[in-house]
Amino acid sequence: MSILVNENTRVIVQGITGREGQVRTRLMQGYGPKVICGVTPGRGGEETQGLPVFDTVADALKQVGEFDASVVFVPAGFAADAAMEAMDAGIKLVVIVPDRVPLHDVLKLHKFAAERKARFLGPNTLGCLSPGKGVLGMMGGSPDAAREFFMPGRVGVTSRSGGITSSIAYYLKKAGIGASTIVHVGGDSIVGLPHPEILKLFEEDDATDAVVMFGEIGTTQEERVAEMMRRGAFTKPLVAYIGGRQAEEGTRFSHAGAIVEGGRGAYSSKVEALRDAGAVIVESFEELPAETAKVLEGMKK
Repeated sequence: MSILVNENTRVIVQGITGREGQVRTRLMQGYGPKVICGVTPGRGGEETQGLPVFDTVADALKQVGEFDASVVFVPAGFAADAAMEAMDAGIKLVVIVPDRVPLHDVLKLHKFAAERKARFLGPNTLGCLSPGKGVLGMMGGSPDAAREFFMPGRVGVTSRSGGITSSIAYYLKKAGIGASTIVHVGGDSIVGLPHPEILKLFEEDDATDAVVMFGEIGTTQEERVAEMMRRGAFTKPLVAYIGGRQAEEGTRFSHAGAIVEGGRGAYSSKVEALRDAGAVIVESFEELPAETAKVLEGMKK
């Protein structure tokens, strides 16, 4: 089992005829899951990567059946509209890869998704990957690299940084620790599936024994994770590293979602809340594999 994606997930790619859409479609085709077709308005009837292209998601639905997920590779200004088109067609999971999606669009999309009981990963995300099963988005870069970097196992990974998401899974693998699913929640201040929502999914996943989380300054995602742990909504072992220890108020760390303002989202508040809730906090990224191994070993006793 895995969360969000597996080898049987039926996928449509919105923006499939663009450069990114073509490259990432090849990644998903070569690694999994089942990419069925793509959409580019005005290009219906064409073919790319051996797949049919339709003008709209509704057209695709009529011709080839239902989809479990859509992956969006369109310009940021059109990303929310593309996601809403997919949700309106009944697709329950949309992965929004582009960055710089307007904040107002994301807020509108949250309401739209809730009304249709759908969910979205991102924006500004590499996507998610279940080792040996499938990838949604661009994580791994190529099928061969994805097979080299990521190993199946029983540790979930959730991260707010794209590059560090892959690094965590790679260094866990070097330590002999495999992953159940690897998720980049996205780097923006408001995302569809933040850390707390991903941890809910890992809590319910029988294939996940523990979770490694990379957090950052900015937003209250990590504090909300701590609250989940305190009330028993997340009960599995959590190993966490929080980036941005030296950042002062008003500092932006890496990307738009990591900025400390008005005393909220500070490094110290996140670390204190998580530690008090029972998470294992590491002071340096390099400690993650060893501490995760200790946690897993302790679970055997």
